[in-house]
Amino acid sequence: MSTTLTIMLALVMFSMGCTVEARKLWQHIRRPWGIVIGFLCQFGIMPFTAFALSLIFNVLPVQAVVIIIMGCCPGGSSSNVFCYWLDGDMDLSISMTACSSILALGMMPLCLFIYTTVWTSGDAVQIPYDSIGTTLVSLLVPVCIGMYTKHRWPKAAKKILKVGSVVGIFLIIIIAVIGGVLYQSSWTIAPSLWIIGTIYPFIGFGLGFLLARFVGQPWNRCRTIALETGMQNSQLASTITQLSFTSAELELMFAFPLIYSIFQLVVAGIAIGLYNAIKRRRRGTSAEEDGEGAQSTVEDQDKQNYTLENGGFNCDENRNTENKDKGTKL
Repeated sequence: MSTTLTIMLALVMFSMGCTVEARKLWQHIRRPWGIVIGFLCQFGIMPFTAFALSLIFNVLPVQAVVIIIMGCCPGGSSSNVFCYWLDGDMDLSISMTACSSILALGMMPLCLFIYTTVWTSGDAVQIPYDSIGTTLVSLLVPVCIGMYTKHRWPKAAKKILKVGSVVGIFLIIIIAVIGGVLYQSSWTIAPSLWIIGTIYPFIGFGLGFLLARFVGQPWNRCRTIALETGMQNSQLASTITQLSFTSAELELMFAFPLIYSIFQLVVAGIAIGLYNAIKRRRRGTSAEEDGEGAQSTVEDQDKQNYTLENGGFNCDENRNTENKDKGTKL
């Protein structure tokens, strides 16, 4: 099942790559202001927020560790799909996902060492570097193929993008449902984990958006950075917890990555719904204003034509008026 889903996600990322232009992608790498902001959100805001929530709700040590693991994970491929539906900056989204996956090789151990030593020893959590590498390869290779497809066959790339964007949404939902069914025995956990798993995505999205807007990023990049901040790689978090804890400990906290993944989809879905509703409303308002403006222009033109056709006098440059019918000056 894991292999099948990885292949399907790679196909979806191929379709997302059909929106990326090499020139714009290189601009983000040369002037990485958006990437730097995303880095601060991904490995600064999210781990600290997880640490603060664990202290506020006074959860068990193993539960606090899994919350922090979730906060230290890089962004997932789901953010790229939702970025497309929110009219975000796809070049920035994919570059941020790739950079966060690469930087996670060093930043995840560092963040986990800083924030988990309150509850456990620094070497207790095992980082699955092979899973991070697989995620990186399944992202970069399909995107590069999609970029080449767009350059070589632009018309076909548009069709692939339309199909892939829809398939990507359904695939994300299917993954969430499968995870919930396979691990349904883990749903009986402390209410505090449910509360944290519900509010944590909202905090991540909100703080990412506000920070991006605070430093003057345009609206589409604000939406992109918010998605990259709030959408965590929950599959990687699940793998880390399975490798690092015993079966008895997993019963207390294994469902948290699933809870977070579900509510991050809920937040992203709400954002897409609100954004498209606002966009349709503005489009309707603009259409009405354009219609009124066009009608006003037609009326003014009719009045002008009526004046020209029915005016009894013409005025010369000396302000003398001449009756156009009689040819006499006044």
